[in-house]
Amino acid sequence: MLKRLFDIVCAFAGLMLLAPLLAAIAICITLESKGGVFYRQSRVGRYGKEFKLYKFRSMFPDADKKGLLTVGGRDPRITAVGYYLRKFKLDELPQLLNVFNGSMSLVGPRPEVKKYVDLYTAEQRNVLNVRPGITDYASLEYFSENELLATSNDPEKTYINEIMPAKLELNKKYIKEAGLVTDLRIIFRTIFKVMGLSKA
Repeated sequence: MLKRLFDIVCAFAGLMLLAPLLAAIAICITLESKGGVFYRQSRVGRYGKEFKLYKFRSMFPDADKKGLLTVGGRDPRITAVGYYLRKFKLDELPQLLNVFNGSMSLVGPRPEVKKYVDLYTAEQRNVLNVRPGITDYASLEYFSENELLATSNDPEKTYINEIMPAKLELNKKYIKEAGLVTDLRIIFRTIFKVMGLSKA
C-alpha cells in the first residue's frame, strides 16, 4: 500500500514538473518524422497480464516489425531525435503514465515482451508476481545493453542465452530486497547514471 501511494504521488509530481520538457520532446518528434508522438508496446505485467507500455517514439514507424531488439545506439531504425532520447533515457518518461495508472511501479523488474517471457522457466516466472517497474538493478547493470548487443554476431541469441537470464537473477535480487529504502536508492542511482555522474 505504501509503495503504491509513493508511486502515485511521485508519478503525478513528475508529470506536472516535467510537463514543459514532455511538450518540447513531443514537438521535436512531430517535426522530425511522420508518425505518432508515443510508441505503445504490449508487455507482460504482474501475474502475466499484458498491458500497453508507453514510450516516446524514437524509431521510424513500423520499425519493430524488423526486430524487437535494438542493436547499438546507431541502429538505422532510430531517428535523429530518438538517438538522444534513448541516450538520456528520455524516451522512458511517458512510463510515468503507466505508474500512475497502476500497470507499473517506479521500481521493479522491467516488463518484457511476451516472446521472451514465453521462454522463462517456472522459477523465472516468479518475477511476474510483482508489479514491473521503470528501473531496477538490471536496468542499472545493463544500462548500455544496446551497445553490448552490437558486439554480438547473433544479438538475439546473446540476449536470450546470456543477458536475459542475468537480468532475471537481478530481478530476483530486487524482489528479496524490495522496500522503500531500496527503491529510493535505485531511483537515485538511476538519476545519477542518466546524468553521467555514476558508473554504478
